[in-house]
Amino acid sequence: MSRIAIAGAGGRMGRNLIQAVLDNPRATLAGAVDRPDSEAVGRDAGELVGAGPTGVGVTDDLSRVTGDCDVVIDFTLPDATEANLSACRDAGTALVIGTTGHSQAQRDAINAAGRALPIVFAPNYSAGVNLTFRLIEMAARALGEGFDVEVIEAHHRHKVDAPSGTAIRMGEVLAEALGRDLERDAVYARQGHTGERESRQIGFQTIRAGDIVGEHTVMFGGVGERIEITHKASSRMTFANGAVRAAIWVTGQSPGVYDMQDVLGLRAG
Repeated sequence: MSRIAIAGAGGRMGRNLIQAVLDNPRATLAGAVDRPDSEAVGRDAGELVGAGPTGVGVTDDLSRVTGDCDVVIDFTLPDATEANLSACRDAGTALVIGTTGHSQAQRDAINAAGRALPIVFAPNYSAGVNLTFRLIEMAARALGEGFDVEVIEAHHRHKVDAPSGTAIRMGEVLAEALGRDLERDAVYARQGHTGERESRQIGFQTIRAGDIVGEHTVMFGGVGERIEITHKASSRMTFANGAVRAAIWVTGQSPGVYDMQDVLGLRAG
């Protein structure tokens, strides 16, 4: 039984994570944390999701709960993740990070903490999306240079980073499979007289609208044919259940930075 604490408990994903922990027979809710000005602080975590009392109150200090849990799930903001990482490192508590939009310095700090802690750090915790990563890798290797590649992603109006972490990871998978440099070959916007498309480009298109949970398409455009690999999420519970699965998996793992390919056993051999 994995004892799990939720950081960002009062947010949209935080509430889904609480529900996912309560629904999972292999997990128990051991803590819930939110920012000091959150209306969730002081409430029972079960109350946030319409469940009965859990006996777990929402606090504003992660260090108060790290000693009582095996792993923390963090879906917050990059700066909050940085502080939570420090608290977990001090307590020797494993961490699952679903926050996106980190700076390179923050990513470096996560990798450094992985020398002392087991951490799962992934842009997307959906099993389907992580299978999609493998499918686009296979397609890129099979199709090679004869096809143009574009990544199209859509999310709700409240998402604050673009492109999504999942879209960027798709770009990384494509670049590795095709022998390209994503930093050099990525094109994130096109406007005006752009000239012909260069064959090595990896294009990204971003949509923000309404309440779209998350949609990602990788398009391989050739002469006379087009292949599209698409994943559409209709509920945040998809991501929450995957994150809880990762939290259960990472409990007891050796220090290191893992991702959902490791959790699901999809790592290419």
